Amino acid sequence: MDQSYDTNIKWVKNKFFSPHSKGEELSPFQLEKLHTVHTFQKTHTAFNETSLFNLKNLACDLNLAEIRVKDEATRFGLNAFKVMGGIYSVGMYLANQLGINIEGLSFQDLKELKGKLGEQTFISATDGNHGRGGCLGCQRTGPSSYHYMPKGSSPQRLQAIRGEGANGEITDLNYDDTVRMCPKLMNEHGFVMVQDTSWEGYDEIPLWVMQGYGTIALEIMEQLEKEEVQPPTHVFLQAGVGSFAAAITASLLNFYSTNPPQFILVEPEQADCYYRSLSNKEGQWEAVMGEMNTIMAGLACGEPNKKAFKLLRQHTRAAFSCDDSVAALGMRIYGNPLRDDPKIISGESGAVTLGLLFELRTNKRNNVICEELNLCKDSRVLVINTEGDTDPEHYKKIVWGGFYPYS
Repeated sequence: MDQSYDTNIKWVKNKFFSPHSKGEELSPFQLEKLHTVHTFQKTHTAFNETSLFNLKNLACDLNLAEIRVKDEATRFGLNAFKVMGGIYSVGMYLANQLGINIEGLSFQDLKELKGKLGEQTFISATDGNHGRGGCLGCQRTGPSSYHYMPKGSSPQRLQAIRGEGANGEITDLNYDDTVRMCPKLMNEHGFVMVQDTSWEGYDEIPLWVMQGYGTIALEIMEQLEKEEVQPPTHVFLQAGVGSFAAAITASLLNFYSTNPPQFILVEPEQADCYYRSLSNKEGQWEAVMGEMNTIMAGLACGEPNKKAFKLLRQHTRAAFSCDDSVAALGMRIYGNPLRDDPKIISGESGAVTLGLLFELRTNKRNNVICEELNLCKDSRVLVINTEGDTDPEHYKKIVWGGFYPYS
């Protein structure tokens, strides 16, 4: 049943939640596999482990035990998390084509062996972040790449892709139609498509992309263990097609199997396919059509990844549909920290989870939601800043200029 308590947000509690049912979809994200993926990612010369920040003053202000932020804005110098899936999926594809096991291989090994395959060209549909991630994998291993962006995409993000040495263009289509266009080009020209959403006959590469995302969760788990602190009780995750959220959810469920956190999905209201799907009577996969005009470009996806949807339908506690002002609020909170909390540069898609958390904890109309989710003074909340200022001019308009004011 749809529930709404505020003009900025809508939410639904997932009545299909079945946490004790552990399906086979969790097995690709076992700890041993994630270590193998991470070992390969670390062979890239630009690899860096990102920080897990503790916003202790904000947590106190919101009457929470803890707020932790994994800051993917600093990943590989590319300002977003997507590279973690892009570099591993490109590496796995090349290793498979060469008939060798990726364990023990490096990016340099694959580049030296690539001559045995001849020319390879990779393509993807992207808002910009996924494309740059694929570019980095191709740069290091040799293939060329083409990246197609949906209508309304930022010219700055297009330039960033071209700046990585790849080909890119903005289409006249929305994101989902841009995705559908790419398989046609793949079949016509013999390209290799690297995408994090799947369809019939195309699910191997999307799984590799998701496993690449899963190592973000591995780093979080290792960082928390190193600090000898308790695991999160609540994890707020951006949805999009759901591949990122499903990868993080599955990885953390495998690690914290005896005491799993509550997973909460967050989407823009113009592209809230998970919120709509979990709101309908049967909890059936439901798409959002049209242009999906939202500042959260990285989440402007109208059709869920069906495999990710199956996992998230089972393991997430709730889904939220958020106005653009919630994302803008999160950007300003990150950039203007309380006292000695760290300053974090977060883009529109990266900040919506923190903006939602602030809304839930400061607006009395949302007290019933907090009670339903057991979000209270003892809660340890994890959010992931999935991107930085990937469009610097738009970032300044929001954070400096006050665009999309929150009320």
